[in-house]
Amino acid sequence: MRRRHFLHLSGALLTSILLVGCASPQYLQLSPERSASVPQTGAGQQVTVITADARESEVIGTRSGGNMSTAQITVSSHELIPQLQAEAERAVRDMGFTPTRDAAQGRPSVTLELSSLNYAKGESGQPLIDEARLEGVFRAIAQNKGTTYTGTYTSRRTQGYAIKPGEDANTRMLNDLLNDGLNRAFSDPELGRLLAR
Repeated sequence: MRRRHFLHLSGALLTSILLVGCASPQYLQLSPERSASVPQTGAGQQVTVITADARESEVIGTRSGGNMSTAQITVSSHELIPQLQAEAERAVRDMGFTPTRDAAQGRPSVTLELSSLNYAKGESGQPLIDEARLEGVFRAIAQNKGTTYTGTYTSRRTQGYAIKPGEDANTRMLNDLLNDGLNRAFSDPELGRLLAR
């Protein structure tokens, strides 16, 4: 009798822990990195590099697909933007330019905007399997000698799972998503071509 009572309590406690774990908010610290090669168009000239967060909210979605604040996934702008700034400057340097954060009249510039970052629960159509649908959108705006070029780069990823992903898994998935966006943006030949005019 005592053993059955213990097992019942253990089961209830385990269920509570799992439910609390699934409903915990996640605050993710992302560190995306560009890995693709970039066009070599510069000859050492200075380019102003600006990075901006154009998202409507730092909350990118929920783990449950509902509106529970306890299941929210948050990516902080003040942590992510310095990472993106460093990657944008590295990309511009690898293109052959000299990146600077100071604006000057007549100097070419590139602005990297994170337009959106979304995490949604999808329907896999398979029993006992759920899926996470991720989407990230970057915009790169290059300006030089009165001409502007704007490129939009969308990355999507769908990941199936039987157990809701934890912080580490979600961090990896979102880093991969943003890595792809950075690769798409800075390997765009039109971007480097306009900066080199």
